[in-house]
Amino acid sequence: MSVFVDTGAWFASFVRRDPDHNLARKWVSNNNSQLITSDYILDELFTLLKLRESYTVAVAAGKILIEEKICQIIKITPDDFARAWNVFIQFSDKGWSFTDCTSKVIMERLNISTAFSFDEHFEQFGSIVRVP
Repeated sequence: MSVFVDTGAWFASFVRRDPDHNLARKWVSNNNSQLITSDYILDELFTLLKLRESYTVAVAAGKILIEEKICQIIKITPDDFARAWNVFIQFSDKGWSFTDCTSKVIMERLNISTAFSFDEHFEQFGSIVRVP
């Protein structure tokens, strides 16, 4: 089984002052599933870490996620981008970011039904179980 990891879950894992830090760290340490994330999630994460924490924290997170290969990083394909754009337009009543839409289409493409996320938007996708 694979689990898609969202920006907020990664952020909570790396930032001690985040209210979900302990829960995120505990979940990661007990997890046995393959972790999947996307290049868009990492873009969002590194930017957020740099702005809200520091450049040093952003680089340290990047070294863990990219160099230690603790997760598989899926790159958005042109088809994913087009499908995400259509989702973004179709679900105008939702508060989904474009990155949320790319996550939705990647999870659909890879048949992933579990997301490690603190974002309720994943539950709005309809077929996703959010953990922890």
